[in-house]
This record gives sequence, structure tokens and C-alpha cells, in this order.
Amino acid sequence: MRPQLGSFPPRSPFPPEVPFPPGEPYPPERPTPAPYPRPDVTPVRVWIDPGQWPGRVYERLFEQRIVMAHGHLDDEAASRLCAQLLTLDAEGDEPIRLELQGLDAELPAALTVIGVLQTLRVPVLAYAAGRISGAALGVLAACSHRRAYPNAVFALSEPKLSFDGAVTSIAAQEEQVRAMLDALWLRIAETTGGEVDDIRDDASRGRFLTAEEAIAYGLVEERAAAR
Repeated sequence: MRPQLGSFPPRSPFPPEVPFPPGEPYPPERPTPAPYPRPDVTPVRVWIDPGQWPGRVYERLFEQRIVMAHGHLDDEAASRLCAQLLTLDAEGDEPIRLELQGLDAELPAALTVIGVLQTLRVPVLAYAAGRISGAALGVLAACSHRRAYPNAVFALSEPKLSFDGAVTSIAAQEEQVRAMLDALWLRIAETTGGEVDDIRDDASRGRFLTAEEAIAYGLVEERAAAR
């Protein structure tokens, strides 16, 4: 006899439950696969820690009597630069090579370095690269010999200064700054053979000089030759 439609019990959409052996968790934990064996190869470092390499490079340069001055020269940087120059001056009689690269300077810091440069026993050979501007030109002018890389640009400009305090204090500061500026322009004029007033006028106008123009100006003696 054929069964009639609808006589079978409805099928559940879920699979039948299979009992797990007693003591095993539900659901069973899958074993953790063993880590893929990696070759014992030390990776190659394609870069150097920037916090370490400058010190090593500068130390090697210092052993060759080469001093670097770049960026902004403030009082702290001027103290370090003077310490390096004085150390090399005391350790030997060979010339010191001073690399000025993209340098600008605060007026008091520049005058500090200028004063040290004028007291050294050994000659200082300055090499200028990038933009040398403001009071940093006095540092360049105080060196015994001066050379410029082809990309060097020299910006005669007045150092930026700010004053704060009482009116009497500001007046005293302005007088002190005028004296420091006069010392800066006098240092550049003595090196270039120009007049102090002409140097001051060029700085007030913001005159730019290329390497060749700086040679004609007297600020630089010659272009740096290939080593």
C-alpha cells in the first residue's frame, strides 16, 4: 500500500546531533598547528639608525680636523663649535677645515664664534655650501681662507632681533645691538676690503651673491676645487 502524502514526519533543517564522548569539550578544540619553520637568516639592515650615525660620522671627521657647522647657530651650537675649534687648535698645528653648510646665525652666537676664530693659532679653511646668510657671514669672514662650493649662495641681511622688557631696558638693548652690528659689519669689511657703510647698505637691501659674485665681492677667495 502506497503511503499517502503528508504521512511522513517533517524533516528538521538541522543535522542530527551526534553525542560527544564523555570528558571532551564541546565543541572539540582544534590542535594548534606547529609554527612554520623559518630559515635562520639574519635580515640585512638597509638603513642606519639616524640617532647613531651622525655621531660616528662627525667623530671620524673630527679625527681628520674637519668641523661641521650647519643649520641655525644659536648660543648652544656656538658653544659646541667653539669647543671643537679650541680642541683641535690645542691638539695639533695643522689647519682646521670648517664646513659651513646652509648656515644662519643669531648675532650674539656669531660674534662668539668670531672671537674664538680670531684667537686660534692654526689657520682655519672655510668651505661654504648652500645658503649662508645674516650673521653667519661674519663667521665665514673671520676664517683665514674661504672657499665656496658651486651651489653656495650668500645673503647679506640684517639679523632678526626682538626686544622685551621696560622702556629703559629696551633702549639699552638697542644700543648693545647696534654695537654688535657695527662689529659684524666691520669684520666683513676688513675681510672684503669694502667700506662698512657699503656693507651695511647691502645688508639692509638684502643683497644676494652667487659664488662667483662673492669672489668678486671679496667675501670668498676662490671656488672649491674637486678633491
